Amino acid sequence: MADIITRPYRFASWNVNGLRAVLRKEPSFTEIAEELDADILALQETKLQEGQVEIDLPGYTQTWSYAERKGYSGTAVFSREEPLSVRHADSLLPFAESNELVAEAAREGRVCALEFDRFWFVDVYTPNAQNELARLDVRMAWDDAYRAFLKGLEDEGGKPVVTCGDFNVAHEEIDLKNPKSNRGNAGFSDEERGKFTELLDAGFTDTFRRLHPDETGAYSWWSYRFNARKNNAGWRIDYFLVSDTVADRVRDAGIRSDIFGSDHCPVTLEIEL
Repeated sequence: MADIITRPYRFASWNVNGLRAVLRKEPSFTEIAEELDADILALQETKLQEGQVEIDLPGYTQTWSYAERKGYSGTAVFSREEPLSVRHADSLLPFAESNELVAEAAREGRVCALEFDRFWFVDVYTPNAQNELARLDVRMAWDDAYRAFLKGLEDEGGKPVVTCGDFNVAHEEIDLKNPKSNRGNAGFSDEERGKFTELLDAGFTDTFRRLHPDETGAYSWWSYRFNARKNNAGWRIDYFLVSDTVADRVRDAGIRSDIFGSDHCPVTLEIEL
């Protein structure tokens, strides 16, 4: 990879909840990508199979991960620099205590991990625990394997990790509009919140909360029901996390609630690497 970026890196992450639907909307996906002007743009929940769409973003290398199941899950990364290497969700399996549970989720195109000269960039779409926590066992096994995978990347070459995406959990009460009524529900169960705490304790920093520790009403996802977005009754479940070793290099972390097209909005990060 050419050592060409001397300013802070600009990153963006967006759960598009179906990329084909976003491509039909205005403003166009290309216009939104140009507005974000990211060195790396990560997407989740593309809901695509290989070859179903062609996206022309000049100057970007495209890295895709597709689910075996049609119209489900999936991730993609658009990077201005070509990665040195790429890994997908099957790379979590050596770190999984329960291979069977993690393998189920690994077939769903949930990870694009890209190696660059100075860092690893990992895009993730974390499995949802589902109604009544029906898939909590998969989620718990995934969270453990993902945490170990990230630490493995750090240890492997001594490079810091930037990981982003839809982690499908609001970590603290400040991260959702109605914490009391949602306690125990998918995305705000004690188990999921605990695993996110374990991830941070393993050596990762929630970049938005580092810069905005007390900001309320900062959400990245809103239900399509009950005029939730209009009323800002949302959840912050989309994150940029970085290795603690580079947390002091974070220059900006934002939530672009002004950008529509999905039930999620993009989140952004500027960091010197």
